[in-house]
Amino acid sequence: MARIFGAGGVWPPRPVRSLLGSLGISGGGMGAMSKALDVISQNIANAETTRTPEGGPYRRKDVVFATQLQVSPFSAVFQNELGTGVTVADVVQDSSAPELRYQPGHPDANADGYVAYPKMNPAEEMVDLLNASRSYQANVSAISAVKDMLNHSLELLK
Repeated sequence: MARIFGAGGVWPPRPVRSLLGSLGISGGGMGAMSKALDVISQNIANAETTRTPEGGPYRRKDVVFATQLQVSPFSAVFQNELGTGVTVADVVQDSSAPELRYQPGHPDANADGYVAYPKMNPAEEMVDLLNASRSYQANVSAISAVKDMLNHSLELLK
């Protein structure tokens, strides 16, 4: 029975703990990419929004990612080197000046006839959306692969 439980009767054995850690890393990546997809979708949906409750045009937002650090006493030495995944550190607004378009008949036009629009490129937003979507799919694939490995491991124990 010691072989099943690993050295010293520790459960789960180290290879299984490794696989479970991989699930956590991929799960964190999925959460971060989900937030990125939400923010990018907001940017695309508000690409032509000239008036917000805060006043002025919509401001493009970006997701800032950070490494999720290990939380064991041993890993304290390696905090700058090792991470256990990714997390969303912040969502920041673009501080660049809005794009001004001459539209004198628009209800949001200033005294000179210019309307302030969000400064964003829809093509770049679509590329970012595709990138975040593929990253999310990669994490789903990784979780599926780990799940299959765990199932095969359980089959070996039967």
